[in-house]
Amino acid sequence: MFELFNPRRGDRSLLKTPLNRWDWILLPLVLAVLAALAFGAMQMTRPFTVGQPTPISLDPSYLPYYLLRTILRMFTALACALAFSFVFAAVAAKYKPAEKIMVPLLDVLQSVPILGFQAIAIAPFIALFPGNLLGVECAAIFAIFTSQAWNMAFSLYQSMRTVPPELHEASRVFQLSSWQRFWRLELPYAMPGLLWNMMMSMSGGWFFLVAAEAVSVAGQDIKLPGIGAYIAVAIEAENGRAIAWAIGAMLAGILLYDQLFFRPLLAWADKFRFEESQGDTAQRSWLLDWGRRSRMIRALTDRFWVAMRGTLGWFSVRRDSTGAGRHVKTRRRSWERGWDVFILLAASLAAYRLVVFVHSDVGWGEAAHVVVLGFITLARVLILIALASAIWVPIAVWIGLRPQYSQRVQAIAQFVAAFPVNLMFPLVVYLLVTYKLNANFWLSPLMVFGTQWYILFNVVAGASTIPNELRLAADNLGLKGWLKWKRVYLPAVFPAYVTGAITASGGSWNASIVAEYVTWGKTTLVADGLGSYIKQMTDVGDFHRIALGIGVMCIFVMALNRFFWRKLYLLAENSNR
Repeated sequence: MFELFNPRRGDRSLLKTPLNRWDWILLPLVLAVLAALAFGAMQMTRPFTVGQPTPISLDPSYLPYYLLRTILRMFTALACALAFSFVFAAVAAKYKPAEKIMVPLLDVLQSVPILGFQAIAIAPFIALFPGNLLGVECAAIFAIFTSQAWNMAFSLYQSMRTVPPELHEASRVFQLSSWQRFWRLELPYAMPGLLWNMMMSMSGGWFFLVAAEAVSVAGQDIKLPGIGAYIAVAIEAENGRAIAWAIGAMLAGILLYDQLFFRPLLAWADKFRFEESQGDTAQRSWLLDWGRRSRMIRALTDRFWVAMRGTLGWFSVRRDSTGAGRHVKTRRRSWERGWDVFILLAASLAAYRLVVFVHSDVGWGEAAHVVVLGFITLARVLILIALASAIWVPIAVWIGLRPQYSQRVQAIAQFVAAFPVNLMFPLVVYLLVTYKLNANFWLSPLMVFGTQWYILFNVVAGASTIPNELRLAADNLGLKGWLKWKRVYLPAVFPAYVTGAITASGGSWNASIVAEYVTWGKTTLVADGLGSYIKQMTDVGDFHRIALGIGVMCIFVMALNRFFWRKLYLLAENSNR
């Protein structure tokens, strides 16, 4: 059985012990981080009125400040996404009636473009904090949240659904409540994959950062100090040197939070690997090693975990020895049938409202045109996901089985995954205009440029959790070549691949807004598709057609997930039992 809240059995008088040399090494680092966070938080609450200009300077000396503001927004959004993932996965995985609503709802949310969320959220947030920049900051954080949360929620949900049956049986033997089972079994089991998906979510936040920090809805132009707004201004000015400076600042920021945040977490989460021996797979982090040698950090973390262990007794197990359980099950089945009827009625009402909306506001001809554009984008998504899978699954398995390489490429992979597609616009526009290439074909790879890494990160996480004993058994049996891939590697990473492919598919639909409508200065390249349609309608502020485009995109994504990815998902669950 895993143990998440496992404090080190140490001397409780550590807080009274003089600091050692590791404390003095870490103290300046901790103070610098706290001071930077406090300064960034103060800047987020400055006075602001709608229509007030927010100038963004292309002077490189401003980049450290912009980087601080951006990273603060992204980690705030990541914390919210993590809390959302905990609630969503726990409820959807444990309660089937809720699952029937929540999983399709997540499909819808994943397919709604970030521009759609922004158009809806920015006015309420500004109204919530009148005369303060915090309202716009909350809208930007919410937009970044929507690019992070769905991937993490799907990952945790998939991991909870594929916990080995013997571990569930052990939890029943120990009479763990649902609350205890989540913290002591399901979350620790999902921790390695969840951390890799957190890294991918941070990269996804970078990918859509321009749209989050440079808001332009119905003629209102608001730019928040940050790397995304800096990139937007550089693109408008066609300033290639500023683009290069932005790339350097991104790389510095990714290396910084990789070393100070993700690398220590991955090394700490190595204890949750589902195997008896780790062999040569243990990850290392210099910061985690320093923290373990620091008396102050050890004392604080021990007290934190002791406090967290106390929360395990909040909800006790209800034991029923009176025979009333059968009546409870009967009432539950009746309630589930009523819930199914409610879902059917709600779906019928939604379909009716959609028909009325199309008939009265946009017209059936426009709706048919948008559906055709949806099929064009669908073809692009399927072809690109298939190509990305063929390329990255073998590479990801190879990396995941060799931790010494995965640690080396971790930061590089995060940077490549975070690289905003907007920064490629100068090269793309130059090549397409110079060589007179077809935009419908050559703009397509931009859709998967930022989303293919969902497949890479998830499969790396899946491969890294293959028990060392299983790999040794395969070697002892003489399995080699395709037979070893067919019998060991592919079945082991298949659940993780399906999770990555689902999120990559949904992300590709979202990225179509950026990829099918490319602008560099005064040059604009447009490819036929649903993404370019939504982008053009957003620019002109036609909310009825924005809603039509987003609605059609949601329908396509839900149908694809229901009739294709869902089948693979069930196959992955059955293969793990």
